[in-house]
Amino acid sequence: MNKVLSIAGSDSGGGAGIQADLKTILSLGGYGMSVITALTAQNTLGVQGIKLVEPDFVAKQIDVVLSDIGADCVKTGMLGNGEIVAVVADQLTRYRIEKLVVDPVILSKTGSILLDESGRKTMVEKLFPICYLLTPNIPEAEIFFGRKINDVPDMKKAAKKLQKMGPRYVLIKGGHLKDTPVDVLHDGLQDYEFQTQRVRTRHTHGTGCTLSAAISTLLAGGMPVMESIDKAKRHLYRALRFSLGIGKGIGPLNHYASIAREIARTQVIEELDKALERLKRLNIGHLIPEVQSNLAYAIPYAETVNDVASFPGRIIRLVNTIETLRGAKFGASRQIHHLVLAAMDYDPHRRAAMNIVYSDTLVKRIRTLGFSVAEFDRNRTPPDLEKEEGSTLAWGVQDVMEELGRVPDAIFDRGSMGKVPLIRLFGKDPSSIVDLIARL
Repeated sequence: MNKVLSIAGSDSGGGAGIQADLKTILSLGGYGMSVITALTAQNTLGVQGIKLVEPDFVAKQIDVVLSDIGADCVKTGMLGNGEIVAVVADQLTRYRIEKLVVDPVILSKTGSILLDESGRKTMVEKLFPICYLLTPNIPEAEIFFGRKINDVPDMKKAAKKLQKMGPRYVLIKGGHLKDTPVDVLHDGLQDYEFQTQRVRTRHTHGTGCTLSAAISTLLAGGMPVMESIDKAKRHLYRALRFSLGIGKGIGPLNHYASIAREIARTQVIEELDKALERLKRLNIGHLIPEVQSNLAYAIPYAETVNDVASFPGRIIRLVNTIETLRGAKFGASRQIHHLVLAAMDYDPHRRAAMNIVYSDTLVKRIRTLGFSVAEFDRNRTPPDLEKEEGSTLAWGVQDVMEELGRVPDAIFDRGSMGKVPLIRLFGKDPSSIVDLIARL
């Protein structure tokens, strides 16, 4: 297991600092260790108090960890003052750390000063020369650059200047840009740009810590710099997209999202296969429409159709029972996968769906059983969606949900020219859908 040492402050709210670093390292399969440079009393509303650790004790922590366990990569976060920066630089030089990621934490999101003037000066003098990768955001880069950074060309100029101060690589993060966020990497010879879709969330506490910790973990495993940054940014995007709205202020990222996704993949396939066996015993051939059927189930925090599993070739009618060509597989059917993703956008817990034949009798029966039912009209589908597979149905589901304010248990349509009428059942898991079908 790749070993990563984080030298940073403690965040009592758990969203940034040492806490965010250790969560990130673990989520990417690394072994995290910590050296605490400061205790902070903070929550989602901001930093309420700071108590710096004595420099000698910071040095002691580094010494006992590196002399015994060692580290494949070291990253720094909040260092507080010049004395702490100096002992960190001296110890890392002593232990000949080759991969050092420096996240120059200067200000908190709410404006608290986390590195004083002497710390900034000492960082340039002692830490930059031994730094493998420097990862400032735009406000931090402006302090070392000495000029305002307004756009990507300015970022490239700043990265070039900072790289000449000692770091092997400089990555300036562009989250503070007004338009599309662009990160700029400079390696001493040329610039590289990394673009990511902006996530519309106010809950961004710990973003910088998470990215630098992710890069550090990937570097510790021997991954090249460019690839490490790219993969770390995708990891950060997921943590931001599913960020946690806890607390009364700026909430933290969801460091569990990536872990939950990977753990769930095997479980999703197992649950689908179990549900299929139950369906076979129910003799539901009469519920299978002319276009056949499918049962889909998504992992938690699903993002694309490849995060949803179903049965390749669909579920087909075989006299009174059903059959499939093979077992469940991720990315097997775009249409029903779009339906699940559309439902999850509105209710993340509605991760399963199945389509069955339409009839007035079935609709009435579902309502009689106490399940919620809604209808959409395929003839109202926007023309630009007609040719894209799965988009018509996804639009219909979203239209219903927006009108109801929730995801119903069943959504049906009466078909249109060349379109077979269908009922779609939605549930938290395949078992809940089979339970409903068993009562039909």
